[in-house]
Amino acid sequence: MGNVVVTGSASGIGAASAERLRAAGNRVIGVDVGSADVVADLGAPEGRQHAIRAVLDLCGGTLDGVAAVAGVGPDTRDPAAVASINYFGCVELLTGLHPALRRSGAGRAVVISSNSASTVPLIDGTLVELLLAGDEDGARKQAVAARNALPDRALATSPSVCAYATSKLALARWVRRTAVTPEWARRNILLNAIAPGAVLTPLMTRSTGTDADGDPDAFPTPMPLGAFGEPADIAFWVEQFLHPQARFTTGAILYVDGGTDAAMRPDSQPAPLEGS
Repeated sequence: MGNVVVTGSASGIGAASAERLRAAGNRVIGVDVGSADVVADLGAPEGRQHAIRAVLDLCGGTLDGVAAVAGVGPDTRDPAAVASINYFGCVELLTGLHPALRRSGAGRAVVISSNSASTVPLIDGTLVELLLAGDEDGARKQAVAARNALPDRALATSPSVCAYATSKLALARWVRRTAVTPEWARRNILLNAIAPGAVLTPLMTRSTGTDADGDPDAFPTPMPLGAFGEPADIAFWVEQFLHPQARFTTGAILYVDGGTDAAMRPDSQPAPLEGS
C-alpha cells in the first residue's frame, strides 16, 4: 500500500494500471492531459515541471511507485511531439520524482517501452543518440527529418513510425543504463520497462486500423498466441514491478507481446559477450 503515480491514467494501459493499483489498496495519483488528478502536457518542459511539482505536493514528498505509461503512437502527425512525449516526458518526470522515490526507502518505477523498438526496421540511430544525450531540440528536428525521408505509403497511415519506434528504443536503453547506477540501484529504487506488442488500446487501433474483431493472424507481425492483448494484460505486470516484494529485478525489459519478439528474433536474446 502506498502512493503511486500513473501517467497516461485517463485511457488505455494507463487507466487499466491505475484501476488495478487502486484495487490493490494504493493511493493513485493520475497524470494526463485531461480527466486526471494532475492535468499536464508531458510533451512540453513547463508541463513536465508542473506535473512534478503537483505530484510532490499531492504525495507529501514521498512516493512508493511511478508507472510512466503516457505516450503517443506512430499515427501522430508531428514526429517531434512523439520524441518529446514518449522519451523526455518519461525521463524528466522520473528524474524529477527520484528524490520522492528515494524517501520511500523502496521506490519502484516502471516505464512502457514497446516491442516496436526491436521489431520495426525503421530505427534512426542519430535520433537514438540525440535522445539519450538529452538534446530535445536536436531530437525534435531529427524526428522531423526522419519523417520526411519516409515513403509516401508510410506517411499516409504512420507518419511518426520512425520517431515512435526510435523513442521507445531510446527509452529502453535509458532504463537499462540508469537502473544500475548507484543513484538508483544503491538507493533501492528499482527501475524496469515493459515492452507491449499488439494491445487493443486507442493508440494501437488508430495506428494500425485493427480492432477487437480483427484477425490476429492477419496482423503485420507474427502473433504466436493467436490473440491480441488487452490493457489489463499490461496492467498486471505494471503492478508486479511496483510491488514491494519485487526486490531483485532492475534494468529489465519485459516483452508482453504474445510472443511476437521471440518469433521475429528467436536468437537475439540472450546474446553472448563479445569475444566469448
